[in-house]
Formats: sequence, structure tokens, C-alpha cells
Amino acid sequence: MKQAIGLTGASGNLGKKFQTLFNKKLLIKKFKGNIKKKSDIESWLNKNNFTAVIHFAAIVPTKKVKENYKEALRVNQIGTKNLVDCIINYKPNLEWFFYASTSHVYSETPKKIRENNKKLFFSKYGKSKYLGEKEIIKRLKKRNIPYAIGRIFSVIDNQEKTSLFNNLKSKLIENKKKEVVLKYLNHYRDFLSTNEICYIIFKLYRKKYSGIINIASGKKTYLKNIAIKLAKKNNKKLKFKDGKKCTSLVADISKLKKLKIHKKNFDIFKYI
Repeated sequence: MKQAIGLTGASGNLGKKFQTLFNKKLLIKKFKGNIKKKSDIESWLNKNNFTAVIHFAAIVPTKKVKENYKEALRVNQIGTKNLVDCIINYKPNLEWFFYASTSHVYSETPKKIRENNKKLFFSKYGKSKYLGEKEIIKRLKKRNIPYAIGRIFSVIDNQEKTSLFNNLKSKLIENKKKEVVLKYLNHYRDFLSTNEICYIIFKLYRKKYSGIINIASGKKTYLKNIAIKLAKKNNKKLKFKDGKKCTSLVADISKLKKLKIHKKNFDIFKYI
């Protein structure tokens, strides 16, 4: 018999992929309401039986968050608080809760980032998600409801138009000039695919992992190398204009390795 789980953010990038991968293994009960409305959450919890919740619902694009930070807080922080409060009231025996957080809760550093690194926030998006984390820890810890917070690093196949990869792609394909000028790519990031991220979350669910964990490849990728590969594919020449500072957001994945659920030898360039 399939185990039932509740899923928020089912129409988002990770939500869609998670359903595609695990619809045959899990009975997925999608939240279709407004995460900002407690009445919608209450209705969903009361009408469905499940023993775990995977919380993907969020405003993710950093540009959107920056443009309307108050709305981002309403969704990423207050929406998460609403969900947790309703779970405590209507599903106090929940066996597991997962929150999709981000590497943007950290500040950049040349060293690999561990989960206990000082949080200084790489972006406003990161701050909004960290505030969501605090709502979970504050409430669920007191009620002894097991929770996992997965800090997801960069996603190579993010379908958002504003994502790094899609933005680069459009600049190279849509530009009719033979030489394209690209700015501020002198940075290092840590990429995984949506497939791998969802498999890691599924395995964390199976193990009922509790705590905070980095979800990443643990590999450093120079953004210029992605651009060079894309340019070669599209017969373009590149000229780079670097930013003043080279930044790095690369994960220490010791916890994933200990659990034996990390992706070995992840090759970012097969997605380009």
C-alpha cells in the first residue's frame, strides 16, 4: 500500500518533478490553496490523511523577492508559520515534515559551507527562507514533531526564466551578434539537477532524517565555464566583464555522504 504524503508547491519546479518521479511510489495529496490563508490549510489537512508533509511552496526567484520583499515574507515566512501552526492543531501526530530552504541563508565564503556556518544571508530570498526555518524550529521542536530542513544549493535545470542557466541561454541564443558580452560570471556555485534533489529528499523521507542538511553536489563549478560551453554550442564568441569580487557558494556534504544518499560524480555539463 502506498504511503500518503502532503505536498505544497506542487506546481513549482521541484513540486512537478517530485510528482513525476514518485507518483507510483507515493500517494501524493497536493495543496491547492493559498499558503497565506490558514482556512485553506485547515481544509486541506482535515480532508486528507497523510503522515508526512513536504513543503516546497515559496516565492523563489531572487529578483521577485527583491522587488517585493514584503510579499515574499508573507509567503516564505508567514505562510510557513501558518502551515506549521495548522499541523500542530490538526495533525499533531505527523511523522515527518520537510522544508525546502536554500544556500542563500549563508554568506559567500571560499571554503565549503557547513550547516553550522554563520548565517549572514547571500540575498533577501535567503533571509526570507531562514525566517521560515526559525518558525519551524521554534514550533515543531516543542511538539516533538520530526522535521528536516534541506538547504538546496544551485539547480542547473531550473525552469524559471530568470534562472542563471536559462538567462545565459537566452542571452546567447537571442543575441544576433557573433560576440556576446557577459557580465559578473567570475563566481563559483554548486549545482545539482532537480532529479537528484528530489531523489535526495525522497531518501531523507524514507530515513525520516531529522535536522538541517545541505542538498548539493559538493563540487565547485566556475560560472564562466558554463557560459563557454553554451557559447561553443551556439557558435558564439564571448567577452567577459568581471565583478569586483569573486564569490563562492559551495556545500560541505559530509552529512549526505554519511547517510550514503549523495550523488557521486555529478556531471553538470551533460545538462548543457
